[in-house]
Amino acid sequence: MPDAIAARHRADPAALRSRFDSARPFRHLVLDGFLDEAFADALLAQFPPFERGSAVAEDGSLGNKSTVERIRGLGPAYAALDDLVQSRPFLDWLSGATGIPDLLYDPWYFGGGTHENRNGQDLDAHVDFNRHPVEPWHRRLNLIVYLNRQWQDEWGGSLQLHSDPRADDDQVSTITPLFNRAVVFETTEWSWHAFPPIRLPAGREGESRRSVALYFYSRERPADELAPTHSTIYVDRPLPGRFRPGHVLDEADVQELRVLLKRRDMHLQRLYGDLAGLNAQLEGARAALARGLLGRIEHFARRTLARLRRR
Repeated sequence: MPDAIAARHRADPAALRSRFDSARPFRHLVLDGFLDEAFADALLAQFPPFERGSAVAEDGSLGNKSTVERIRGLGPAYAALDDLVQSRPFLDWLSGATGIPDLLYDPWYFGGGTHENRNGQDLDAHVDFNRHPVEPWHRRLNLIVYLNRQWQDEWGGSLQLHSDPRADDDQVSTITPLFNRAVVFETTEWSWHAFPPIRLPAGREGESRRSVALYFYSRERPADELAPTHSTIYVDRPLPGRFRPGHVLDEADVQELRVLLKRRDMHLQRLYGDLAGLNAQLEGARAALARGLLGRIEHFARRTLARLRRR
């Protein structure tokens, strides 16, 4: 196992597997001091500026989250990280720590790479897309390495793992995104996760929440985990508890309601777009069948090209 991973985490994958399997609300690991300290320092030093990444929100506006998927070009430390996570020793270690065999590295980094979230950003509870956009692979694990020298749960932005955000008895585990802390968690139809709005204290508003997200796949998965292919599924945040009969709205309340309604509308628009896309694909497939073999070849070629353009 490469020395980039701290020795105490490399030593006993079976012990990690026991922790992973017993974690609640779903299987996960929290690994403090995950990387060699000098390596983690280099990743932070070479972290890209916010402006370099993609910061377009779902509605097309400029958002408070910036991502760079292709990490290899960010500097020597990121090239070394890319080498590490695709190496057989690393993938075998990760399989040993989680019990998920035959893990695959994603050379496209779909949805992964560096993530930077600024003041005001949040992430609604969701389960991730379950199939690779290009390959016929099942998404199995998220591995997130945090690069924040200081962070407090009171600032928002801490990772929350939910048993079911739609249920009244939802159980939540909170993980503070501290420097060189890694979180590994399964991606299934019940691995709900989120983080609340970032509200940095006075004097820290210019700081941000930084992390590197790495996603892993497999060609097969257990039958009881199979589901139809889907994109990321969100659950909107519920109304805060203070909204009850007799409560008088102030300006902050009105602003929060506007944000919640906008987020709901964005999610609905995305779902409408997905439905429209599926209907267009269905109509294209029907037309291709009507045109015979040549039409079918043309149809599938266009779909493959469209997928590749989304890289």
